[in-house]
Amino acid sequence: MKNLLFLFLFVTTFSFSTNQKPTATSINEVTVYVNGAQITRTAKISLPIGTTTFKFDKLSPNIQESSIQISGLKSASVLSINYGINYLSKQNKSEDIEALQSQITLLNDNIQFENDLISGYEEELKVIHDNRHIGNENQAVTLEKLQQFADYYRKRITKIKNLIHASSKKKLEFNEQITEIQKQLIEFNVDDKVQTGEITVKLNSNQVSQLNLIIKYNVDNAGWFPIYDIKADKINAPLQLAYKAHVYQSTGSDWNNVKLILSTNDPNTNNEKPEVNPKYLNFISRYSTYNSTRATKNYNYKYNPFIQTVSGIVTDESGSPIPGVNILIKGTSNGVTTDFDGKYSIRTNGGKELVYSYLGYKTESLPIHSSITNLSIQEDVSMLEEVVVVGYGTQDKRNTTGSVSSINMESKSNNYQKQEENQTSNGDIIEEGITNQRFEIKKPYTIQTNGDITVIEIDKYLIPASFSYFTAPIINENVFLTAKMGDWEQYNLLPGEANIYFEGSYSGKTNINPQATTDSLTISLGVDPNVVVKRNTINNFKKNNFTGSNKIVNKTYEIELKNNKQSSISLILVDRVPVSQDKDIKVDDVEIGTAEYDSKKGLLEWKLQLNPNESNTYKISYTLKYPKYKRVNL
Repeated sequence: MKNLLFLFLFVTTFSFSTNQKPTATSINEVTVYVNGAQITRTAKISLPIGTTTFKFDKLSPNIQESSIQISGLKSASVLSINYGINYLSKQNKSEDIEALQSQITLLNDNIQFENDLISGYEEELKVIHDNRHIGNENQAVTLEKLQQFADYYRKRITKIKNLIHASSKKKLEFNEQITEIQKQLIEFNVDDKVQTGEITVKLNSNQVSQLNLIIKYNVDNAGWFPIYDIKADKINAPLQLAYKAHVYQSTGSDWNNVKLILSTNDPNTNNEKPEVNPKYLNFISRYSTYNSTRATKNYNYKYNPFIQTVSGIVTDESGSPIPGVNILIKGTSNGVTTDFDGKYSIRTNGGKELVYSYLGYKTESLPIHSSITNLSIQEDVSMLEEVVVVGYGTQDKRNTTGSVSSINMESKSNNYQKQEENQTSNGDIIEEGITNQRFEIKKPYTIQTNGDITVIEIDKYLIPASFSYFTAPIINENVFLTAKMGDWEQYNLLPGEANIYFEGSYSGKTNINPQATTDSLTISLGVDPNVVVKRNTINNFKKNNFTGSNKIVNKTYEIELKNNKQSSISLILVDRVPVSQDKDIKVDDVEIGTAEYDSKKGLLEWKLQLNPNESNTYKISYTLKYPKYKRVNL
């Protein structure tokens, strides 16, 4: 009897908990981070005296449980908050998705109908085939009857086969339509297996009250990234810069008519400050594996899930292209290598990070953030300067010093402290925080959970810029029009792609990199074919000769520039003279004409003015001296 009573109580309690009526909620505000989002929902509840459990369902299955916050409680207290996945419930589908899936159901019904027709036709063929014999041993068949039967047999078989062929064609057409619809559903990121999240809250109150609860939580599978449109109508006019946000989400819940806030913050960033411990040097075996540590670079690039192909050039620190660099999608074997000119192109195939590696150089990893990604990789000096005892002495030439500083500042408990508030031309609010920037979008937006991009214009700027042409023919025999923006820090731009428009035409893409430490930001507006540059090796008839144990090599180059435009231009010409890193390699007799010369880096720069149809020639020459039995990377 006791067992029956216990079973009754258990079943009753289970039924009550599973049949508990959910409390309706609605999303009214979303803060979208560069990686992730914070959802703000509201719910109206009637709270009786005592302990009451409320369930909020049809939520995203991608909620970060530790981020759940409940406010608006007044005198009520929270006894528990639980988050879980309801595998028996699915998200509501949008009207577009339901219409497409209904089309697939109808098309499958049509295919089944045609299959049934074909089965009937085939069965009729079988009956005709099984009864094609006429007459018997005792009764002869007249020629007239034989002709009539043959005529019927031929016509009916032909008709049936035509009907089967027609049904087969219809089936093919229906299947093709289903394939196209399924492709569209894939584009919408539709997953029939997506379940729903549920938050269960147990509240306690000593009085009856009506509460407007505010429920906040963070979700994955959402974010935004900046895209810029830069327009230059003519030289010496301000640049028109449109700052746009591409917002996406596939959280499992639509954001319908919500207030949208874009934040430059990334809650997934590692916020642990680093600890600097002593570095102890010691002798190691020549056969030991040498492990060097390196600092984490602050590229500040954010993953862009819509990049399908990444192209670019990999160079060394001097700007020379490196062939044979391996580029892999991290975590896969999918990769390519750079060609002779250091160029590469790779399909991302859903990857999030590219790894660049080359023997003798430091391996670099970059988030897939732009369709154009050029990278300069550094030599790994640790591979060349290990401290190893092998029967003779070697000295480690590295001598680095460092300092650790900290900044103490008071902050409020909510990670965001407003310092400055500005309003744009379209009414959006820009708030400057200590560590991030927020854009409060005035217009409400609906963003469906299909992963598609919603483009939101954040602001527009007119930016004063100085225009000039740039060429470095030792690297690339093209002349680029550039725009140099001063005091660009005030715009608080994020790294991102920019679409370039010059004189009303689309000129291509470039990258904006505010991480540069210079006081100005220079962007390329594209190649101008009306300004021509050529760099030629000149035979100065000085034979390479030998002096004792040394070899002497004479080098002379001539750079030709021509302005085919109908207007004067300012142009910066950059070249270089090699710099020796070994006392046995001498660079002498450097002739650079009127160029500015950085002897430590070997870089040459001419600041030029070229009149319409003007041509000029510039020469560089130098002499190399090194041991004749050795080779130099000329």
